[in-house]
Amino acid sequence: QVQLVESGGGSVQAGGSLRLSCAASGVTSRSFCMAWFRQTPGKEREGVAEITGGSSTYYADSVEGRFTISQDNAKNTLYLQMNDLKPEDTAVYYCAAARACVRGAFYERYYNYWGQGTQVTVSS
Repeated sequence: QVQLVESGGGSVQAGGSLRLSCAASGVTSRSFCMAWFRQTPGKEREGVAEITGGSSTYYADSVEGRFTISQDNAKNTLYLQMNDLKPEDTAVYYCAAARACVRGAFYERYYNYWGQGTQVTVSS
């Protein structure tokens, strides 16, 4: 049984940093696609960053160069390091896992497993 639990959200001023964590159980990291999505009220959920095969990474244009996705296989934990945060990064961030995915496409329908979400708020 796959279970994903996010942590690390919070409030920060623009230009600041946060690191999100996602503790994953029932997931073999190298054989799963792992990703972070985010959603703001009234908008569709969007893909932010994805890691496949344990090492290939993909990013949305809006976060490229500021966010870094990584995973610690020993701890079965996925991370999202977010630097130079902007008010438009404010959202609920979700960790997600898929047994297969279209790399870099952030197709939600491939992601079968989701965490409960963690709020990130960036003030100007």
